[in-house]
Amino acid sequence: MKTQIPLLGIAAYSGTGKTTLLKKLIPQLNARGIRIALIKHTHHDMDVDTPGKDSYELRKAGAEQTLVASDKRWALMTETPEQKPLDLQFLASKIDPERCDLILVEGFKHEAISKIALYRASVGKPFTGIIDKHVLVLASDGHVDCDIPQLDINKTEKIADFIEQWLKQLKP
Repeated sequence: MKTQIPLLGIAAYSGTGKTTLLKKLIPQLNARGIRIALIKHTHHDMDVDTPGKDSYELRKAGAEQTLVASDKRWALMTETPEQKPLDLQFLASKIDPERCDLILVEGFKHEAISKIALYRASVGKPFTGIIDKHVLVLASDGHVDCDIPQLDINKTEKIADFIEQWLKQLKP
């Protein structure tokens, strides 16, 4: 039984195209037989439940956890009023290791996990702000003067090739 699912971060400034890339990349990885889970960090006060629905009303009534289930999917919502910093490893532990081969992580750019850094000069921020010792490759829309291997951010298939090879080298 698998216990540890590899984590691969997609790190970038807002407006670089993390979600756009992931929407193209996930189907390509799936087509290669790589099952993907995703953890997405948001800075917004998000709510996945719908006001007026029973599950929403019961959660708002004080349920610490609400699990909504149907034959097609289920979702667990957990209230965190203590507002502790998010713990990526804790969140990853909630992913079923029997159902995926890789957890892609959008956001959490300062976590100590392997990452692909995305960079577009047009965003107007220095690429050094997304680079740390955990960055495996830089995907950009132009050449960046650095020692990090680089890929074209617009060639999703090449990024999928990189991820597939990276996953293969992790296996004993």
